[in-house]
Amino acid sequence: MFEGIITPIVTPFHRDTEESLNIDAMKNLVDHLIDKGVSGIFPLGSNGEFHVINNEEKMQFTKEVITHVNKRVPVYVGTGACSTKETIELSKKAEELGTDVLSVITPYFIRPSEDELIAHYTRVAESVKLPILLYNIPKNTGINISKRVLKELAKIDNIQGIKDSSGEIDNLAGYIEIAKGTQLKVLVGSDSKILAGYQLGATGAIAGTSNLITEILVGLDAAYRAGDLSKAEQLQQEIEELRSVLKLGTVPVILKRSVELAGIAEVGTTRGPVMEPNSETDQRIKAMLSYYQI
Repeated sequence: MFEGIITPIVTPFHRDTEESLNIDAMKNLVDHLIDKGVSGIFPLGSNGEFHVINNEEKMQFTKEVITHVNKRVPVYVGTGACSTKETIELSKKAEELGTDVLSVITPYFIRPSEDELIAHYTRVAESVKLPILLYNIPKNTGINISKRVLKELAKIDNIQGIKDSSGEIDNLAGYIEIAKGTQLKVLVGSDSKILAGYQLGATGAIAGTSNLITEILVGLDAAYRAGDLSKAEQLQQEIEELRSVLKLGTVPVILKRSVELAGIAEVGTTRGPVMEPNSETDQRIKAMLSYYQI
């Protein structure tokens, strides 16, 4: 675990009035990704719209994903919430369902102090036996997990990794430095920084773009591990065409539309307030897919 390309899967919804979960589409997406060689499946991350899915749906979706993956790869489930109480409740339920790893985002909207953040993660870790992956995404939460906080949390046995989506190489390098000599693994959460992170000592990446251009991401990981740096650099650059198009809409609408137009799975719409792309944006997406020969 905590190695290779882990896909934070988009959550498929039907285009019905309820925007209900589309379990069949999830199965198609998961099978496609595992066939392409990803090292993990991660439901209920940022690209999975965890923030607009109620807790009953979260556990239903988690159960369906775990059942369908059927131990082919590890399943990482996002169980973070604003309150410690809710995070513990979701984490315990996910553990009961057979999750392999819990991904716990920092509380958002509020900005806890460093001591409050340490207490939050300590209580969550004590409530379960599973490995915990800390999730740092300051542009969305308003909090960056400091090196001091990480150093304290690394002392807890089942806090075993951190995903850094800060996009800041210095921040990532600081985490990797702290992780040396501990059980902690550092995962890259910014798709443009995967190779740079690997070169610093990151062990894997949680890459949203791997929902669509899976072969490029898996190939990048394999090339680096094989010592083929020039190929890894070329594949890292290849991601940029998709990233330039992702900026045309609110996360994760462009990615979902791309997956659907590519014929990978009928992942449907995003939940409101995020709106589907217009026809002009659809044309940009199709041009991007053509670039990748998808």
